[in-house]
Amino acid sequence: MTDPTALPNFGQPTPAAGGDGASASLTDKVVGVLNGFGFNPQIDSDGDVMYTVEDQNLFVRVMEGEIDLVRLFGQWQITDDITSDLAKRLNAANDVTLSLNIVKVGIARDMVVVSGEHLVTPDLDLQMVLPSTTQMILQATQLWHQSVNSDGPHAAEGGVPAFAQADGEQPTPEA
Repeated sequence: MTDPTALPNFGQPTPAAGGDGASASLTDKVVGVLNGFGFNPQIDSDGDVMYTVEDQNLFVRVMEGEIDLVRLFGQWQITDDITSDLAKRLNAANDVTLSLNIVKVGIARDMVVVSGEHLVTPDLDLQMVLPSTTQMILQATQLWHQSVNSDGPHAAEGGVPAFAQADGEQPTPEA
């Protein structure tokens, strides 16, 4: 798995061309916002919007319906230098998911999947949501990597993960 060590500073987007976008599809709006940040989005064979940040491929799945939803996600192959112990991988995913808002982490075969979902309402600011959730996904991936390489403690065992401890806080002793 690639360990993204530097989180990007996204700055302000370049306005998307084509007017106010009121009649554009949600996918078109997402592509426009990501283009404005210079992420060079493309539609992949699954219909997801793929974009690259700090050499990491990320995706946006747009689900339009009665209530629109966007799901931003990344998925990384877990490399041989990471433990093959499934319980340790799942504990690390659980630690990150329980420690953060919006994002969740899961394990699917030999992949770590990190995602964040948002209901899309008329007043949702995609120019704020897309880059901030992207940053949260990259940060959660880093935290998973730290947790899976640590000896705990883990939330499932009643402890506070090392990355979530305040300076000087001691891990919860085992009973």
